[in-house]
Amino acid sequence: MLKRLGARCPDGTKGTTLLLAAEFGTGQVFWSILWFFLFFVWILMIFTIFGDIIRSQDMGGVAKAIWSIFIIFLPFLGIFAYLIVRGGSMHERQIAAAKAQDAAMQDYIRSAAGATPSAADELAKLADLHAAGKLDDAEYAAAKAKVVG
Repeated sequence: MLKRLGARCPDGTKGTTLLLAAEFGTGQVFWSILWFFLFFVWILMIFTIFGDIIRSQDMGGVAKAIWSIFIIFLPFLGIFAYLIVRGGSMHERQIAAAKAQDAAMQDYIRSAAGATPSAADELAKLADLHAAGKLDDAEYAAAKAKVVG
């Protein structure tokens, strides 16, 4: 409990000011920042490893469950064991996932943009329109000249 200088306590004595930050030196600030950074890295590693466990196609469901339980109940030991046992191939699984995601994005872009018709396809459509009577001879010749170049 912080007391102000000169304030009376319930027992009638004068209180003193507690300045916690004044006793917090530069070294303690450095250590606090370092421990916060290490805690953040640890949390990041947990998320990365769980992502790798879920993404891994060479493990079955039971193996994934065992690794997950191991990391949840013995976090430091579990993380270090996973990095020793399976850490060497984590980058390969990340690259494979990135390539699969890129291929899916490229397929989506191609399907959304539609395929550009070739000149032969356009000429066939023009011939069908001319045969159906929707284009007269002058329009057909102009469109054909535009497609052929």
